[in-house]
Amino acid sequence: MNLMHILMEQSVAGWAVLLFLVLLSVYSLAVMFEKWRAYRAARKESLQFLPAFVRCLKDSRIQEAIETSRKYRHSHLAKVVAAGLMEYSLDEGEFKDAHDMIGAVGRALDRANALTSAELKKGLGGLATIGSTAPFIGLFGTVIGIINAFQGIAAAGSGGLASVSAGISEALIATAFGLIVAIPAVMAFNYFTSVLERFQIEMSNSSAELMDFFLKKTEALHAGR
Repeated sequence: MNLMHILMEQSVAGWAVLLFLVLLSVYSLAVMFEKWRAYRAARKESLQFLPAFVRCLKDSRIQEAIETSRKYRHSHLAKVVAAGLMEYSLDEGEFKDAHDMIGAVGRALDRANALTSAELKKGLGGLATIGSTAPFIGLFGTVIGIINAFQGIAAAGSGGLASVSAGISEALIATAFGLIVAIPAVMAFNYFTSVLERFQIEMSNSSAELMDFFLKKTEALHAGR
């Protein structure tokens, strides 16, 4: 029995399981491609953004730093620091002391960090769900196939190793399809999760460095008054 013959011998329920697994595979591949493209763009633009951003901060050019961050709209670092820069530039004259500035800018950075992380994480839950459930969906198709095989044997009143093995081989194809769908999804989920964790660390470090810059600037401003 070749693969084509096994597929042609599938029952309606078996075909439904296989079709559902194919749809899950197409969805997971689409998510993988979208996440790879988004993460690649985020990494590339962040590497371009950082040198320009550092130069602006060294010269205390806050407005130019904001405009620079807007140019790199795919960069996760630019999205986070832009929120802190805008909060500081809008309320710079209203800060009573460094503590007041830290609270306002810190909240803006935290919100931007959370929103950016949620945006980058979008779709990973689907990969995790597919990776954990696809083998069980395939197993469900296998169980149905084995039940149908034994029911056919009972109805015919004859058995034998040949008839049983043929029915089981038809049933096990669903489990194989489930594993084929699940394994790439799990691998992709683990990879993208590790990349996302690095991005989150980078965003946290950038937020802390920006806070240090604003803190020193605010303390120097109040000391000069």
